[in-house]
Amino acid sequence: MSAMVIEYGLYVGILVLLAMPLGVYIGKVMNGERVFLSLVITPIERLIYRFLKVSATAQSSWKQYAKDAIALSACGFVVLFLIQISQNILPVNPENKEAVSWDLALNTAISFITNTNWQAYSGEATMSYFTQALGLTVQNFISAGMGIAVLFVIIRGLSHRKDKDQGLGNFWVDMTRIHLYILLPLSLVIACLLVSQGVVQTFQASTSGALIEPFAVDGDGEVIANGSILDDRVTVNSDVVEEATIIKEQLIPLGPAASQIAIKQLGTNGGGFFGVNSAHPFENPTSVSNFIQMLSILLIPVALVFTFGRNIRDKKQGYAIFASMFILLILFLSASAINEHLATPQLEQDGAVLTAVTLDQSGGNMEGKEARFGIVSSVVWSVFTTAASNGSVNSMLDSYTPLGGMIPMILIQLGEVIFGGVGSGLYGMIGFIIVTVFIAGLMVGRTPEYLGKKISPFEMKMAVLICLATPISILASSGFAALIPSVHYSLNNGGAHGFSEFLYAFTSAGGNNGSAFAGFSADTTFLNITLGVTMLLARYLPMIAILAIAGSMVEKKKVAVSSGTLSTSSPLFIFMVILIVILMGALSFLPALALGPIAEFLSM
Repeated sequence: MSAMVIEYGLYVGILVLLAMPLGVYIGKVMNGERVFLSLVITPIERLIYRFLKVSATAQSSWKQYAKDAIALSACGFVVLFLIQISQNILPVNPENKEAVSWDLALNTAISFITNTNWQAYSGEATMSYFTQALGLTVQNFISAGMGIAVLFVIIRGLSHRKDKDQGLGNFWVDMTRIHLYILLPLSLVIACLLVSQGVVQTFQASTSGALIEPFAVDGDGEVIANGSILDDRVTVNSDVVEEATIIKEQLIPLGPAASQIAIKQLGTNGGGFFGVNSAHPFENPTSVSNFIQMLSILLIPVALVFTFGRNIRDKKQGYAIFASMFILLILFLSASAINEHLATPQLEQDGAVLTAVTLDQSGGNMEGKEARFGIVSSVVWSVFTTAASNGSVNSMLDSYTPLGGMIPMILIQLGEVIFGGVGSGLYGMIGFIIVTVFIAGLMVGRTPEYLGKKISPFEMKMAVLICLATPISILASSGFAALIPSVHYSLNNGGAHGFSEFLYAFTSAGGNNGSAFAGFSADTTFLNITLGVTMLLARYLPMIAILAIAGSMVEKKKVAVSSGTLSTSSPLFIFMVILIVILMGALSFLPALALGPIAEFLSM
C-alpha cells in the first residue's frame, strides 16, 4: 500500500515541480518579455504580424476580441467539415477512406473547434491521414490556444486600469505568441519523446501480420468460441461450420500519430488517433510514454495558475487558487483510488455462488485496464483527464466500479475547474471565485471586491452564467434526449449502468471533455446533432461571459485595501471556494447521479 501511495505522490509531485517554472515562462511570453526562444522566434513573430497587419502592442475591446475568436472558430468549423466530407478525393489517403457522413462530420467539426474532441467514430477506420493531420491536429492547436488567449484577457481585465496600464490585448497577437512560444515547442519535444518510446509517426499505409493463433468468425462477424481450426475448416462440437471465416492475419494500423497525440494531451483536447485512444499499444506503448502523456494533460493548466499570480502581481492569489484546485484534485483522486483498489462486490459474490469459493480480488478491479499500466496509472489518468477537459483514456471507464466511474463524471459536472482545460479551467474557476466573493460580501454587508475592483451586478450575472453553463448544457440536453425512444438503442447496458452511460455521454459533451463510458453508440443523426449543439453552448457561453467581465473590470479603478476587505488568499476563502464548487455541483447533479452510479453501487 505504501508503494502505491508513493507512486500516486510522484505523479502529482513531479507535475507541480514542472508546472511552476513553466508558469513563469508563459507569463513572460504573454507580456512580451524576452525568453530563451526569443532569438529564434521573434523574427518569425514579426513576419506573422506583418502578414496579419497588426502591431505587437495592438489593443481591442472585449467585443472585438470575442468576434475575432468566434470568427476563427467558424472558419475552422467550415474547413474541417469540408475536409471530412471530401476526404475520399483529397491526398494523403493511402487506405482510400470513404467520405464521412454529413452528420458525423458536423459533430466532429464542432467537437474539435470547441476543444471537446468527442469521437463517435474509430479514428484508424474512419479518418484519412490528411483529415487527422491537417484537419484534426490543426484544430487541436487552435482550440487550445484560444482557451489560453481568453484567460489572459480576464487577467488583464483584473490587473490593468484603462487610464494607466495597457488594455485587454489583441486576439491575433495573443494567438501568435501562444503557438510560437508555447504550444509548438512543447508539442515538438513531447512528440519526439513519444516517438522514442515507439509511438508511430508515419504516412505509410496500414500493414498486416500473421497471427500465431488464427481465429474464426461466423456470418454475423461474431467470434466463434470453443471451436477448432483444421485445414481451413472450423469445427464446433464435431460439427463443421461452413459459413465461418478464418482470420489468419491481423491488421496493423499506422499513421502520423505522435504529432497529434502530443498536442491532444498538452492542449487538453483528448481525441485519440486510434479508436481505443491511449490504451492502444501504438499510441501509448510503454510505462514511460504513459508517464509523459499523463503529465502533459495537466502541465499547462497547473502552470497557468502560477502564471495568474505572477501576472496580476500578487503571487498569493495564484497560490490560493492552486490550493483550492489541488485539494479538490487530491480528494477526488483518493476517492477513485480507494474504490478501484477495493474488490468488486458483484464479482466477488457471483464467484462465490458459481465456484463455492470467494474470488481473490486483492489486486483490485483490473477489469477494463491495461496490464502494462495497472490500477495506479489508470486511476491517475482517469482523474487527470476529467479534471482537465482532456478526455483521453488509457483504460475503459465503463468497466470501473460504480463509484470509481462516478468520480470522472463528477469532475466534469463541476465545470472542470479543478485545473481544467488550458485557460478555460482557470477562467471557469474565476467565475466561481467571483460568486464566492459576492456571497461573502452579502454575509458581512460590504460591497464585494476582488483584486481591488468592486463586483457589480453585471459581473455577478456573468459569473453565474459561467458557473451554470455546464449544468444547464448537460441537464437540458440529456433531459431532451431521454424523451427520444431511439436513444435507448444506443445503450450497451440496461438499468442503472445504462443510465450512467447515457448521462456520461451528455456530461462529456456539456463539459467539453470528450471521454466516454465506451458502451454508448453515439453515431446517429439525432445524437450527432444534439451532442454538437451541447458542445457549442458549453464552450462559447462561458467564453463570452468571461470576456464581458474582463471588459467591465478593466474600466474600473482599484480601491484601497481596508480593514473590511475580504482576503481572497486566506485559508478561510480557499475553504469557501471549495465549498461553493462542490455545493453547486451537488445541487445540480445529485438527483441524476442517484439514478445512475449511486443506484448501481447500492444494488451491488
